[in-house]
Amino acid sequence: MIDFDKLDKTIHEKGRLSIMTMLASRGEWKFQELKDQLKMSDGNLITHLRSLQKVGYVSTKKEIKGRKITKYLLTRSGKKAFKEYLGLLEQIVTQGSSES
Repeated sequence: MIDFDKLDKTIHEKGRLSIMTMLASRGEWKFQELKDQLKMSDGNLITHLRSLQKVGYVSTKKEIKGRKITKYLLTRSGKKAFKEYLGLLEQIVTQGSSES
């Protein structure tokens, strides 16, 4: 039996799951790129990013190239948490399809 309480509630929220997926797909994303791809407002995106930073899943890298650019990337613990999250989802899907 799968323990659904093990689903990481920080990642499981739709906006944060989207961000984690994007960050896992390539090394780093600029704030504006994430905003454009996810079609989120500045406030919504920064709130989700702060939630992910608070638990240590996301870090920032700031660069100055004519203007200040903030890039976001997964931390080691963020990569581990996302991998575990996906593993639990795979178990859920496998169990659900075997019961059909």
